[in-house]
Amino acid sequence: MDEAAQPVQPDGEQGKYVYCIIRSESPHSFGAVGIGRRNDQVYTVHYKEFAAVVSNCPLIVFDPTRENALAHEHVNELVMKDFTVLPMSFGTVFRTENDIREFLKGTYEALSDVLGKMEGKIEFGLKVNWDKDAVIRELEHDDEEIRRLKEEIFSSTSSSSYFSRMQLGRVVESALQARADSYVSEIYESLRDAAIASRSNKPIGDKMILNAAFLVAREKTRAFDEQISDIARKYENKLSFLYTGPWPPYNFVNIRLKLERAER
Repeated sequence: MDEAAQPVQPDGEQGKYVYCIIRSESPHSFGAVGIGRRNDQVYTVHYKEFAAVVSNCPLIVFDPTRENALAHEHVNELVMKDFTVLPMSFGTVFRTENDIREFLKGTYEALSDVLGKMEGKIEFGLKVNWDKDAVIRELEHDDEEIRRLKEEIFSSTSSSSYFSRMQLGRVVESALQARADSYVSEIYESLRDAAIASRSNKPIGDKMILNAAFLVAREKTRAFDEQISDIARKYENKLSFLYTGPWPPYNFVNIRLKLERAER
């Protein structure tokens, strides 16, 4: 990284898009990769030992399109190669560099605390899916109560069959939840020694049983990878694993600001 030359502010109503906060007293430039497809330089604005990583941008409210989100993430990923990153929420825009310095000054103690806790740590994502229909077939084969209820349904009258079906549905759902909880518990237990912390997010769709983020020390990345591989092999015929990262600690640091919107 080269020392940052002060970017030239384009004409018009402009602001400063803030991607993340790092600990650095020296100026840095990260290339012409700013959000908005204008090739704006990404550089640092400093207060004491902290720096905000920013680029020039229109003074607007940014839409969370895929392109904009990827541009925001790309800058954070570039910076995290050399620094511990505190990612800012998508769409954080200040009017001026002085406003950014005032923000760094006003949050100095909080930034010191959070950066100290996040130093040398990165995030990994893990999504786990299952074939729900295959699990139901397995439960029907293994669970005595489910087998009994199915037999009652086939052998009973229509009125009693209705209530048996209702009870069967409840029993199957309960058994599915118990099986999912068992898988998830074992996954967390397997990753406990390699991860510092975890955060569970809401699963997406009825096939996903786990949607989690894990905070991992850089020096334990290999151990975490190996644990993921081990448990994926154990359940290769029952579960599918989507493992992503490393990322900045998006799920463990959340800096949100209520900013004045530009009057267009």
